[in-house]
Amino acid sequence: MRQIGSRSFIKALGVTLLVMSVLQIGSAQVMQSSNYKIQSDSVNAGGLLSSSTNYRLEDTAGEVATGESTSTNYKLKAGYQQMQAAYLSLSAVPSVAMAPSLGGLTGGTATGSTAFLVITDSAAGYSVTIKASTTPAMKSGANSISDYVPLGSVPDFLFTTGPTKVHLAYSPEGPDIAVRFQDSASVCGVLGSDTSNRCWDGLSTTSVEIAKRSSANHPTGATTTVRFSVGLGGSVGVPAGQYVATTTITALAL
Repeated sequence: MRQIGSRSFIKALGVTLLVMSVLQIGSAQVMQSSNYKIQSDSVNAGGLLSSSTNYRLEDTAGEVATGESTSTNYKLKAGYQQMQAAYLSLSAVPSVAMAPSLGGLTGGTATGSTAFLVITDSAAGYSVTIKASTTPAMKSGANSISDYVPLGSVPDFLFTTGPTKVHLAYSPEGPDIAVRFQDSASVCGVLGSDTSNRCWDGLSTTSVEIAKRSSANHPTGATTTVRFSVGLGGSVGVPAGQYVATTTITALAL
């Protein structure tokens, strides 16, 4: 993927995109109780469930107005036996240019951000994860910048860098961010607020959920912004170079 950046100490952080759409079963329910949900019902003259060692067949007889109908903008699959598939859209995720350039002797903080829009008609919602392609995530040849490590099991409310430290951190923001990145105005990992520029975590090659929604949001969708920050202490020796990190953002209909 094309990387964007200046000829500086910290060049760019690239984001690749992986979109997954899955068959949705059990989304909208026409009837439910405290323990059960009926996905679809049918008024018909007959039908039954048949099975063998390798196959399973469920049929109905006598339904009216069934089949597939389409127009320029819509597609309708009518009838109890029509496949119920979820729609999921994940917008392109732009690469991130970190700024300003950082000097190896003076230190400082370089920041950048990217954003993506998720739209789904799945009644169960969606989930978005992020993971890095390498450990550490940000590298320049044989040199690298450490991934940020929070002090506890949840992200740090504030992003801080000691004089002998250098590391890369990220923080998602938006209406659907996961509880891990929500806060109580001072502590992260608590269902509550989404304070801007707070709750910082380190990238990993293991996928981490950054956004989640438990209902459909079609057609408007929801935008999540991912902020990145590189902190460089003034007393740490880091070779000059163009440092690049690549991450994968995955959206999945639930």
